[in-house]
Amino acid sequence: MTKIQKALTYMGGGELVVLSSLAYSSTMYMNVQMAYLSSLFVILGSSYAYKSMIIKKVDADEYEGERNLLETIEDPHGLYEEELDLKEIVKEERAKIKTLSRDSMKKGVKGAASLFRLVPYAFLVLGFMSLENNGLLDISIYLPSLLLGIIVGSSSAKELF
Repeated sequence: MTKIQKALTYMGGGELVVLSSLAYSSTMYMNVQMAYLSSLFVILGSSYAYKSMIIKKVDADEYEGERNLLETIEDPHGLYEEELDLKEIVKEERAKIKTLSRDSMKKGVKGAASLFRLVPYAFLVLGFMSLENNGLLDISIYLPSLLLGIIVGSSSAKELF
């Protein structure tokens, strides 16, 4: 079974749970369906956008190398490294602190303004508002139903991305 087939199986299973709510009432079905799809799209969109951002950073060599695992376990804070110069360490740490600049703001807005993140959130808000405006919103059903989409979305995202 391929990863796409596994992800589609998870989504289909979630949809079967949603369809089972139709046996109770159509209002419950609409709340569960909207919550499920909203949270599923948000999780999948954010996962894809995050993966794309990481791939771009790795390709552009914008990541810091990590110490080897054994060194990290034995000396997590680097206290036993040779030639420990506190002034140099303070300078390095201050250089790492990001101030609000045009470049840092541009990177932050670029990551947050990804269509893969914005469209699912727009779907979430518009779906919530449409349920509310039509008198169909039942918060006691809607909020727990978000969990179903989160579980299915995170399981599917692990398979897809």
